[in-house]
Amino acid sequence: METTDRRRAPSRAGRSNRERTEGTRRALLDAARALFVARGYADTSTPDVVAAAGLTRGALYHHFADKRDLFRQVLDAEAEAVRDAILAAAPAELPARAALIRGAEAYLDSMTVPGRTRLLLIDAPAVLGPEQAGAIDQANAGSALQQGLAEALGDANVDVAPLARLLSACFDRAALEIDAGADARQARSAMLWLLAKTLA
Repeated sequence: METTDRRRAPSRAGRSNRERTEGTRRALLDAARALFVARGYADTSTPDVVAAAGLTRGALYHHFADKRDLFRQVLDAEAEAVRDAILAAAPAELPARAALIRGAEAYLDSMTVPGRTRLLLIDAPAVLGPEQAGAIDQANAGSALQQGLAEALGDANVDVAPLARLLSACFDRAALEIDAGADARQARSAMLWLLAKTLA
């Protein structure tokens, strides 16, 4: 019995270490996100981040190569949250067109999370460049949109990839306008009208 207990102890310790590691990483990401939103990338330093997280610079550099890497991982988390919201709103059992519309609504809703539009649509291309920012989008919401269009359009005589990029730009513009104070209902209605016309 004692031997069994001793064998289990390292496993419990291992889980605890993993949880602490993930907790440290999460605290750094949360602190960085708040500062990037409040101050912007240029005016946020790594000492600011570790101070806000209550950690050390050593802890930061254990998890992230530098401030740019930290920023990139904040963006990845934001983009993944948007993708997850789209997928949750458009389950596989929905008809393709209904799923695409529900996913579009979920995108606009998800982009109203405070700071998200600034991070993904303003700061990401400014800091990382349009190509890297576009790659983050394509791996997440952009991919979901392209797949949804392909399923909804079926055999329509159209190249779905460029169509998805154009519609994605329109959705991003709508999110930016809503973030800037435009009437959210009007922007949402216009985007859903455009999507319906695309599917007609």
